Amino acid sequence: RIVERPADFVEAVGAARREASAAFGDDRLILERYIARAHHVEFQVLGDNTGKLRERMGRAAADAARAAGYRNAGTVEFIVDPATRQFYFLEMNTRLQVEHPITELVAGIDLAQWQIRIAAGEPLSFDQGDLRQRGHAIECRLYAEDPANRFLPATGRLIRFVEPKGPGIRVDTGVTTGDEVSVYYDPLIAKLIAHGEDREAAIRRMLAALGDTVLLGVTTNWRFLQDVLRHGDFAAGRVDTGWIDREFAAWEAPQCDLPPEALIAAALSEAQILHAAGRNVAPAVDESAGGDRFSPWRAASRFRIGEG
Repeated sequence: RIVERPADFVEAVGAARREASAAFGDDRLILERYIARAHHVEFQVLGDNTGKLRERMGRAAADAARAAGYRNAGTVEFIVDPATRQFYFLEMNTRLQVEHPITELVAGIDLAQWQIRIAAGEPLSFDQGDLRQRGHAIECRLYAEDPANRFLPATGRLIRFVEPKGPGIRVDTGVTTGDEVSVYYDPLIAKLIAHGEDREAAIRRMLAALGDTVLLGVTTNWRFLQDVLRHGDFAAGRVDTGWIDREFAAWEAPQCDLPPEALIAAALSEAQILHAAGRNVAPAVDESAGGDRFSPWRAASRFRIGEG
């Protein structure tokens, strides 16, 4: 709850306590400074048995992990007030966050590998002085969700999913064509990460990667991500935790501009691919072959383009 006037404080605390008690059986609260236009910054940290990452914030992140006797990989989060350049501790997650590829690409360190090696008892083979930031990296989370409807999750089958490839592009995903996006798991489809010599280059690469991504069958934030990347504020780094709400509150996905014959051709082509892979695609029955052979082209006989 956000309290902007002292007169609202007591009521807000009471309501928050009642909600916390009902939900968790514990009405204790944390009070923290509210910063209307904040930057949310995360630091990946590694700690081995002998003791460790950017100037003041980096030292604070490492100090927090060290003070807790923390061992292995973790993520320390801060809120930064851009007006005063002051930062405030938010939380520490005792795991790698989904943004860890950003750190890996700019620092040249495989954090997931080191997480395993530290757990196996190995000491870090580098210290803070060995780390250098190289270039700029951007990560986009490709989600099955509807940005035009409060980012509500979407479900459905991935009729076609083709990952982008190229220099400076990394894709982390666990799904493929034909998989189902269900209500039982997080609707994250893939993480797209682009690395370049500077922010402008990273944005260009990310836009190219999104343009090369094929994702059909579910509603996604694919177009929304491109509109964010093309915004002048994003290119200049003038964004904060409230920027999306201000700039994209009325965002709507553009209407599909593909001709219907292209959509039909894509669907039929995918039906063939899925059938060849043995997947269930609600097949049509070819009666001329005894009623048990799948024929995607028989299903296609229902479609007509123009007068043909």
